[in-house]
Amino acid sequence: MNTLAVFPGTFDPITLGHMDIITRASKIFDHVIIAVANSPSKHTLFDLDTRVSLIQKSVKNLSNIKVEGFSGMLISFLKEKQANILIRGVRSVADFDYENQLAGMYRLAAPEIEIVMLPSNSQISYISSTLVREVIIHKGDVTPFVPKEICDLVKK
Repeated sequence: MNTLAVFPGTFDPITLGHMDIITRASKIFDHVIIAVANSPSKHTLFDLDTRVSLIQKSVKNLSNIKVEGFSGMLISFLKEKQANILIRGVRSVADFDYENQLAGMYRLAAPEIEIVMLPSNSQISYISSTLVREVIIHKGDVTPFVPKEICDLVKK
């Protein structure tokens, strides 16, 4: 069976928590697309092209990972790519509750897509893009939270 999974997110910026999920997903599924959402309503710190580029650099050692930016509905992207699996990362009970609600919506819109929730590594489950953005804005050290590529950009 040839499995194509999609791991969507804004990834503003990508964190070590995201990288943990991506690395584990690359071992489970034949092909994984990291779907980077444009999400204009979120007022991202980094533009879409920058986020896509940073993630591509961060996953360059994972041969079955592809990174693509997208706009619009996630379900439309999944159908366009003919993906049969949607990956969601969960860090906490609150994340699980929210993701479970989303899963119900996704099942109604696209019952053919299987939703896989991967729990984060408990040692880094506290890391979130929101907190990392705050550290960046206040010119703090993000080294413990993000891949080297993000650190390099922030230092510039």
